[in-house]
Amino acid sequence: MTCYWHRGDFVAHAYRDHVPVALHPSTAEILSAFDTWTTPAQAAEALDHLHPETVEKAAGTLLECGLLAEEGSPEAEEDERLADAWGPWSPEASFFHYATRDVPFETATPELRQHLTRDGRPALFTEYPEADRILLPRIPDPRLSAPLEQTLYRRRTHRSFSAQPVSLHDLAVLLGTVFGPAEFIDGYEYGALIRRTSPSGGARQELDAYLAAPNVTGIPAGLFHYNAREHSLELLREGFTHTEAGALCAHQEGIDQAAFIVFVVATWERMRAKYRHPRAYRASHLNAGHLGQTFALAATALGLGPFQTAVFDDTAVEDRLGLDSTTYSTTYSTLDALAAGHPTPDTPTDTADLNAFRHTTLRHG
Repeated sequence: MTCYWHRGDFVAHAYRDHVPVALHPSTAEILSAFDTWTTPAQAAEALDHLHPETVEKAAGTLLECGLLAEEGSPEAEEDERLADAWGPWSPEASFFHYATRDVPFETATPELRQHLTRDGRPALFTEYPEADRILLPRIPDPRLSAPLEQTLYRRRTHRSFSAQPVSLHDLAVLLGTVFGPAEFIDGYEYGALIRRTSPSGGARQELDAYLAAPNVTGIPAGLFHYNAREHSLELLREGFTHTEAGALCAHQEGIDQAAFIVFVVATWERMRAKYRHPRAYRASHLNAGHLGQTFALAATALGLGPFQTAVFDDTAVEDRLGLDSTTYSTTYSTLDALAAGHPTPDTPTDTADLNAFRHTTLRHG
């Protein structure tokens, strides 16, 4: 169970039935008395400033709401299983999982759609009009025509890169292929929408590419935003080193050798304009995964070694990109980091033999 304040209400959200209940704030004190197996009479002794009948009545109500469980009951056993299953991920991950389960399909209301006029719609593209920019070349690359099967089985996560810089051409092809518009479609009341080479829930395309480039030919080391509309790089800050890359991404092996990193950043208003339920947050993470797979495959086809990770310092990344995590906490969020460079020969991976499987637990079902 997770408790929180929402719009002036004290809310308790039980995981078992996924239904949040608004309660009087004093309920928090009563719940705290049942942190271990306790009878209502014992709880009343601990809460000696409350009348015993008040505590007993409150306990009965909380039991009916699924916020308390009787020792030895099926509900208590299920709670134990939930606690064991989620373990160190609780309470954050377990709350997110259960709070966004079993929701109705919900998009913007007719009233809201009426207000999605040309001026009221979220911007189709993120742009920094005052920034210095580098227009990227638009040159088709035949390497992307490699057979899909070949590219799929060549794809590896690389953690060792040479000092050879990535060419501006290869970077331009990769950014355009993954993050550029493939075509524009009619979204009716939502206006024109973008289709990319990766799927996006409702074609919201809420994810933008921010580039940290320490080793790319033709551009200075620095931090950039990829302007998908004009296929350009908008300079946000000059200077970026491999040492900074390691610091931002928890000093993971290889991240401080990659020629560049693409931070995938969500602009939430594009998603919220259509999808009004928090389950849409799940969709954004799926969308980031789709882009990550397309990035890995396109980089592989271009002869680059891809690297993708969710391990980075969110606040530090957003600070370096100029996305104020206080001002824009409800607008921007970094969901993924994608990197690439020219790979060096990796240590061969040993194929699993019978000895490896002797140490592996396999189950049916």
